Amino acid sequence: MAVIHRTTMTPGKLELLAGWLPARPWYTGAGAPELARAGGFRLDDPQGEVGLEFMVVTDTSGELPVSYHVPVTYRGAPLDGAEQALVGTSEHGVLGRRWVYDGAHDPVLLAQVLALFQGRAEPQDQNLSDTPDRTVTASRPGTGHPVITSATARDGAQGTTVTLATADRDGEETSSATLAVTRVLRPDPEDPSAGGAEAGGRITAGWRTPDGAVARGPFFVLTG
Repeated sequence: MAVIHRTTMTPGKLELLAGWLPARPWYTGAGAPELARAGGFRLDDPQGEVGLEFMVVTDTSGELPVSYHVPVTYRGAPLDGAEQALVGTSEHGVLGRRWVYDGAHDPVLLAQVLALFQGRAEPQDQNLSDTPDRTVTASRPGTGHPVITSATARDGAQGTTVTLATADRDGEETSSATLAVTRVLRPDPEDPSAGGAEAGGRITAGWRTPDGAVARGPFFVLTG
């Protein structure tokens, strides 16, 4: 499992995101954001090479606070062909230079999100090593352990949509699925164990609102 290092990042995560968010088509603000951490969770990379974090940050710069879901990956070297997904670089106090990417465009993160839907990955606490996060739930009807053969992510005003091509582990059967990445988080009281109205399923997690309450809603929705 990933180890959480008690050290510094320069520039810090919020500083990187504050410079990156305004150019996103799903950003609802009118200027520079004022960000605060509001929650999230992690997943482990089975190879132990890539950090996988699902951050929630709340922007209080406007009349009403807005909470954003930003999945990010931390890499020790640039990801080939992903220049458009680079959030920035930062100096980690233990690991050295890290390349920080929008995780919706990173194949390692997408593979582990799919594994979480299928019950093959376990959500981890955002701030503690070797500590599962039991508050994150995933529902996905059906069986099987498909692997991703290709992924195309598109950012729009409503969020990010990833078109996935998948195959079974023998590579004999291929199918397609659509993964919707929620960017602007809104509380949703619907029971995630029911799978929602979608034909696939959803990953539901919580975050803190500015008044100290805990809200829950879908971070990912999978259809197809």
